[in-house]
Amino acid sequence: MGSRIQSGRRRASGGEIVREDSTFAEALTSVRAAVLRPEVLIEEVPAPTRLAPSALALSGEVIPSRNADDEPIATGRFVVLHDPAEPEPWEGQWRVVTYAKATVEPEVGHDPFVGTVGWSWLTDALEARGLEWAATAGTVTCVLSESFGALAEREPTVEMEIRASWTPLDGRIDAHLQAWGDLLCTIAGLPPLPEGVVALPQRR
Repeated sequence: MGSRIQSGRRRASGGEIVREDSTFAEALTSVRAAVLRPEVLIEEVPAPTRLAPSALALSGEVIPSRNADDEPIATGRFVVLHDPAEPEPWEGQWRVVTYAKATVEPEVGHDPFVGTVGWSWLTDALEARGLEWAATAGTVTCVLSESFGALAEREPTVEMEIRASWTPLDGRIDAHLQAWGDLLCTIAGLPPLPEGVVALPQRR
């Protein structure tokens, strides 16, 4: 079974509804119909109001049990912005701003190439969907937490966070959301779906 966006909220911070032009409205329709892996639970959240004339924000969690009451093993956010004026830094009308965060194996925090590997997870996810994009920017951060004294028995933990933005050039915003969902599953440590296997639409 696949996972779809769980709510239809479209209110921006401050309680104002983000204005939707016709192009953006069409993209919203495709995004809201997008099917992600069933472990990825998506919900609309208040969108930023000052970054672009139109915006949509989604919050995502990876929960292998698919039970929303269980603790997620990865979290993230996907924000899509639209500005017909094509701001110069964007190199297009669209801009996607994301992050993905999860606790990873402790040895990952000591890998000198962890940043390169984390960034490749993003580009691989986009390439696997056959997408076109430009003006990528982002960071990969690992935070190692070690406990001492009365907490010394706790195992070290490493939290990895990938923050990235890019400009979709193909208008396939739904597929860019699916690629981000793939990234969220990768950072969570889930194995990729077998070749030829796709997530099925969720029954309502």
